[in-house]
Parts: sequence; C-alpha cells; structure tokens
Amino acid sequence: MANEIEKVNKTSNRRQLQGKVISHNMQKTIVVETEVKKAHPIYKKRVSIRKKFKVDDRKDEAQVGDIVVFEECRPLSHDKRFRLVQIVKKGE
Repeated sequence: MANEIEKVNKTSNRRQLQGKVISHNMQKTIVVETEVKKAHPIYKKRVSIRKKFKVDDRKDEAQVGDIVVFEECRPLSHDKRFRLVQIVKKGE
C-alpha cells in the first residue's frame, strides 16, 4: 500500500486515491483504508493518519486485502462518495 494518498491519474479533475480494502461485508460496497504519514505540528514526530472510505463496487470484484484505486463521484448513498476504478494488487 502506498504510504501517502496520491493522485494516480491526472487526466481527470476527480480526486483519485489508493488504499487497502479492509471490509467486504456489504453488497456492492467495500470499505477502503488510506494511510498518510505526516509530521506532528508541535512535536515533529511522524504520525500515520488513517481514513476509511466507503467505495462503490458494482461488480463485487475487490476482496479484503486488495490494493485498489478509487475516485470521487456524485453521492451514491448516505455514505458512498467514491467509485472503484481498478484493482492494483490482489490480496493474499
């Protein structure tokens, strides 16, 4: 998994992120966790900041442990604001 949230493709204006699938319990929805390492503003120690996103997976392709790229889209439900673009690496 990439250590930083980064733009993967710059051809679109939509924000694209990369992360690891941590849950596949819902139908057509996966939960993806991203991790960013930042310096603490006062103590200057590197701290990992994790954030979870609910991502739309229409074909139910992604499994737990996969590294995926997902992009911003219109609101699909109360929580879902992202759509799966591709699976970068299959989990074990």
